[in-house]
Amino acid sequence: MFMLALTESKKIIFKLLVCLLISTKLSTKLISIGVNFMEKTISIRNTEITFSIWDLGGQREFVNMLPLVCNDAVAILFMFDLTRKSTLNSIKEWYRQARGFNKTAIPFLVGTKYDHFANFPKEDQEEITKQARRFARAMKASLIFCSTSHSINVQKIFKIVLSKAFDLKCTIPEIINIGEPILEYTNI
Repeated sequence: MFMLALTESKKIIFKLLVCLLISTKLSTKLISIGVNFMEKTISIRNTEITFSIWDLGGQREFVNMLPLVCNDAVAILFMFDLTRKSTLNSIKEWYRQARGFNKTAIPFLVGTKYDHFANFPKEDQEEITKQARRFARAMKASLIFCSTSHSINVQKIFKIVLSKAFDLKCTIPEIINIGEPILEYTNI
């Protein structure tokens, strides 16, 4: 799950919270403290935008750190593993708790590991996509499937988040066909 927080200043600051799904790539430092922080600054039309990335462990014991990254967030990206349906089901509780701390942030539902999901049988892809769409509708969230290892929709996520956060027109074509990397962000 990512969270973005926007401050009112010349230098726009974003906070991104990443609630990591269980991963062997987690460092012991991250596991022991539950949160990690990184920043990346980009320039768009002579305006600096800093993405402050908050990595939060997905385990229940880290839920007490949720207010740290939810407060003042402009957008929240709730991430789940497309290859593990249980992670999509866990979004309900993360959403409920995050909304308790911030009711105004723009929600996004992001399915990860699309590269593996694309190899699933068509019936499984249909079932998971339909459930993700139901969740996204209930959350009033954009729905995006991505793969970091194959650079599928990763840059597009940030462009869509920026367009929603600043109420800008987004020209990225939507992808709605099951079996393709879903990008549904209009008519929410």
